Amino acid sequence: MQVYLVGGAVRDRLLDLPVSERDWVVVGATPQEMLALGYTQVGKDFPVFLHPDSKEEYALARTERKAGHGYTGFEVCADASVTLEEDLRRRDLTINAMAESADGTLIDPYGGEDDLANGLLKHVSPAFEEDPVRILRVARFAARFAHFGFKVAHGTNTLMRKMVDNGEVDYLVPERVWSELVKTLATQTPARFFEVLGGCRALDKLFPQLAGQYTKKDAHNSNGIHLPTLAASVELSNATDVRFAALACDMPGGTAALEDFCARHKVPNNHRQLAEIALRHCATVQRMAELSAEDIMDLLESIDAFRRGERVNDFLLACESCARATSPDLPGYPQADRLRAALNAAVTARVNTEGKSGKAIGEAIRQARIEAVQLTL
Repeated sequence: MQVYLVGGAVRDRLLDLPVSERDWVVVGATPQEMLALGYTQVGKDFPVFLHPDSKEEYALARTERKAGHGYTGFEVCADASVTLEEDLRRRDLTINAMAESADGTLIDPYGGEDDLANGLLKHVSPAFEEDPVRILRVARFAARFAHFGFKVAHGTNTLMRKMVDNGEVDYLVPERVWSELVKTLATQTPARFFEVLGGCRALDKLFPQLAGQYTKKDAHNSNGIHLPTLAASVELSNATDVRFAALACDMPGGTAALEDFCARHKVPNNHRQLAEIALRHCATVQRMAELSAEDIMDLLESIDAFRRGERVNDFLLACESCARATSPDLPGYPQADRLRAALNAAVTARVNTEGKSGKAIGEAIRQARIEAVQLTL
C-alpha cells in the first residue's frame, strides 16, 4: 500500500500558491484494508475514505470507462492492481495529473510540470472528451490562471468543440454548471471563463443570455467577451453574489434574461435576489443627487433595506460596478455615501406613535423617516 499526494495540492505548490486542501490516492489497497486502518468510507460511486485524524480524503486508485452520456455515465474500477499512472491518466489536465510521494518526489508521467512552466492547459488523454464537466473545468482554470498567462492548448480546444458538437454538454445538470460558475466568479479574471466557452462553441448552449456579448475572431477583432460591469466588480469586491449581480447587469436581455438564467441554472436565492434588485434599482441610485426624500424612501423600501440592511453594501457595490463600467476612471462614488447616510437617518428616526394604532403607526413611521432623510440632503 502506497499513498500519494495528488492533483491541485501538487499543482499549486509548484506555482507557489497557497494549498487550501489536499487529496490523496492510495495504491495497492482494498476497501477492507482501509476500514481496518480506521478510515471511514464516504464514496458511493467509488471508494473514497476519510482519514481517521486529519479527515482528508483518500481515494483508492481507479480507472474509468465510459458507459453512457454525461459526467455520470462511467464504470469505475478501483482494484488494488490499478497503478498510480493509470489513476493519473484518467484526470482532465496534465497540470492536475501530477503526484508527490511521501519523500517529496514528484511523479509526473504526462508532462504537467512543463505545461505549468509554459502556461498550457492541455488534456492528459483522448478520454478527456468522455466527461463534459471538463469543458467547464478548463474554462475555470483558464480564468483562475489568466494572470499567469495560461492558454488552452489547441488540441484540447479541438476536443472541447467536438464534445459540444456531439451534444455532451446537453447532459450537464444545472447544479454542476452553477458550481463551476460560482467558483469562477471568485477568480481574478472571471470573464475569461466565458471567452473559453465561446471559443469552443459552448457559450451559446450553456449561457445563451451572454452569447451576444462574445466577439468571434475576424479580420478586425480578436476573440473576447464584453462584460464591463463584471470586470469593474472584480476591482471592488471578492463576494460572488456581488460579482453575479454585476454579470446580470451585463446581460443584454435585462430582467427577462436574468430570470431565464436563474431558472436554467438553479441560482441560489442570495445571488438571485441581489442581482434582481441591482437590475431594477442601480439606475435610480446613479441619480441620487436628483432624488427627493420620498424618492429615497421608496428606494430603501424597494431594496428591503430596513429588514435586510446587511445587503445594502453589496447592492451599492453592484451599483458602483455599473457606474464604473461606463466611466472606468470615476474618482469616487458619492451616491453610496448618500444612500448610507439616508438609511442611517431613517433607521434612527424618532417616531411619535402616541394615540395611533394599526395602519396609522406605519404611516407615522414612514413620515418620520422621510423627514429624517430630508435632513441629510
